[in-house]
Amino acid sequence: MGNSSGCTVDDLQAVEMHLWYKKFMTECPSGQLTLHEFKQFFGLRGLDPEANAYIEQMFRTFDMNKDGYIDFMEYVAALSLVMRGKMEHKLRWYFKLYDVDGNGCIDRHELLNIIKAIRAINGSDNQELSAEEFTNRVFDRIDVNGDGELSLEEFVEGARSDEDFMEVMMKSLDLTHIVAMIHNRRRSV
Repeated sequence: MGNSSGCTVDDLQAVEMHLWYKKFMTECPSGQLTLHEFKQFFGLRGLDPEANAYIEQMFRTFDMNKDGYIDFMEYVAALSLVMRGKMEHKLRWYFKLYDVDGNGCIDRHELLNIIKAIRAINGSDNQELSAEEFTNRVFDRIDVNGDGELSLEEFVEGARSDEDFMEVMMKSLDLTHIVAMIHNRRRSV
């Protein structure tokens, strides 16, 4: 009975956590990742203004205590969300990321800029729908009260109830490419 290797899930999580810590400290010996280092780490130079704003917003979202740095615990929380988070948590995180002005709603301009930025970063600007068409479609489908803004509830429910929206959001706004960069970059260290 039990695990023949003698390893428990907690043991595996501890080993993984140790590896993440080792990788983080190799990449960031100070233990605190700055915005500049964050951009440098992902090779994000010469970005257009929308893409740069998106990356800065992503950094601020990961910087949970708002001290201007991503420390190891924030790094682990971000990786854990991206790699293992439940869909509900990911959608809430995406909402927070897209709500650039922090007013609790996403307006057309915020979503449009995010879509443009993500396409610029991912090099996927030749989509079936333009960024404007995609934004309009999202609002037509999920802005239930028609006020021109998406509340957290509209955003989450829209993603759950509209299969096309969910698929497009998860594909076009997926962060697994960042996780892949982290793993590939760290292996070479």
